[in-house]
Amino acid sequence: MLLYMKNVKFILLFTAFALIANAGYSQDPTKPVIPSPVEKPKPKPAAPKPKPVEPELQKKAIALGGVIINGVIWATCNVAEPGTFAANPEDAGMFYQWNRRVAWSATGDITGWDKSDDSGSSWAKANDPSPGGWRVPTLDEIDKLLDTDKVSNEWTTVNGVNGRKFTDKATGNSIFLPAAGCRHNNDGTLLGNVGSYGYYWSSTQYYDNYAGHLNFYSGGANRSNYYYSRSRGLSVRPVAEWYEEDDGDNAEIKH
Repeated sequence: MLLYMKNVKFILLFTAFALIANAGYSQDPTKPVIPSPVEKPKPKPAAPKPKPVEPELQKKAIALGGVIINGVIWATCNVAEPGTFAANPEDAGMFYQWNRRVAWSATGDITGWDKSDDSGSSWAKANDPSPGGWRVPTLDEIDKLLDTDKVSNEWTTVNGVNGRKFTDKATGNSIFLPAAGCRHNNDGTLLGNVGSYGYYWSSTQYYDNYAGHLNFYSGGANRSNYYYSRSRGLSVRPVAEWYEEDDGDNAEIKH
């Protein structure tokens, strides 16, 4: 019986020491166990910083008076008479047929309209109505303006003129394109969509009779390769001519 009681006492004593050890103390009450350090939660990775604008690109934008949107320098106003800009961003400027330098009024009736389609494969430099240092944008550059991962766009009104505002998400730079409408390819009639739709040429051809362009309205903005004949009169919003796309993400700077 005495041996049994000793065994029970030993078991109880051993259990107590085990419980104390698990509570953070050693079996030797004079030597407390140092608890293992608690691993701190790893901090969440910081959000990536916007890619800085290359100094040369920024320098050229300032010199030309343009705005950098997703790596492309855009003019702040439409083309008016050949070689000139409209006075304000909300001004319609003039309409142009694809690959032609003849300007047509954005208001009222006109005469002498040429309904034939130009047969060129690109917008020739000699026919580009943009002011010096600028050119008609390519369809790829319009696509960069429409890249919703990097550029937001919204329907808005500036000084009573409807249009869309395109804003670079990284920098906050923005341009406003007025909804100036367009002229019909058959006779140059001013269509009844002034203030509701905007149409802007690209220099990129599409088959023999069409060319890519930007179009937008209150519900959104997109690019189109066809539907409008090259003889239709659309707006022109230039980009810096020294900037050209390459096959990757880099810009080739033409000095």
